[in-house]
Amino acid sequence: MTNPSAAATVVVRSRGRHHVSGLAIVALAALIWSTGGLIVRSLERSDTWTTIFYRSLFASIFLVGFVVVRDRRSAVRSFTSMGRASLLVGACFATASISLVVALGMTSVANTLVIISAAPLLAAVIGRVVLAEAVKPRTWVAAAVTVVGVVIMVSGSSAESSLRGDAVAMLIPVALATATVTIRQHHEVLMIPAMAVGTMIALVVSVPLVGTFAVTRHDLGLLAIFGAVQLGLGLALFAVGARRAPPAEVALMTLLEPVLGPIWVWLLLDEYPGAAVFVGGSLVLGAMAVHTTLDLRRRTVPLAA
Repeated sequence: MTNPSAAATVVVRSRGRHHVSGLAIVALAALIWSTGGLIVRSLERSDTWTTIFYRSLFASIFLVGFVVVRDRRSAVRSFTSMGRASLLVGACFATASISLVVALGMTSVANTLVIISAAPLLAAVIGRVVLAEAVKPRTWVAAAVTVVGVVIMVSGSSAESSLRGDAVAMLIPVALATATVTIRQHHEVLMIPAMAVGTMIALVVSVPLVGTFAVTRHDLGLLAIFGAVQLGLGLALFAVGARRAPPAEVALMTLLEPVLGPIWVWLLLDEYPGAAVFVGGSLVLGAMAVHTTLDLRRRTVPLAA
């Protein structure tokens, strides 16, 4: 006769490993994403639309290949069966992808990445408006602190181009939050195909705006990494890992991106973020960390139960 207690223990251990592996995969995705600013700053040419074109091209190739390998015979169906919701998510990813490269060309890596970290809180606010989801008081407090932090950061951007870059960077959390709410509302959205469509949209948009398609071997190698690895592999890992862990824990892991991104550029390329970014960024990341930690404490159920 099977021991119910032993069977339950096996199930708990299996879920625990599944959970931990999911968080590890998301953390790896965030680590890969954090190299984006470093890659852009390391390019020999600074043509923004050329960067967007090649990044989108290599990301599209990777993500389409990923779907083909994963789905095999049903790969074509994964794309042809996409509805309006999936296309909207793809458009949001395209907006975020384009805005990231444009913003990095106009403002600091630290400003851009910390502004992006406001996406989960913004998703909660949009979810309240669109889906009538209840927003906890601590979420409103965290959102208010985030706004204050971003204002402090932007106040340190004295140059007009930097201010415009901050404004462009703010499109990224809006796009990501919109995608998040759309996915909540439409569970049929296929993440990887939607992401692939997003990179294709960015590719098409960039073609008429490219100044020159000619790039050095150095830049071509970096752009291949920027598209296939930093964007493509990062998105694929996130889509796989995020399914295995609660949203609050996933959000906490993604904070590695805005924390590590400016550090890589500061240590390796000597781009000092500035005091305003440290103060404002600390408020934004602190608000996110506290809010997410409180979510985890409320959702955690004792094992004995």
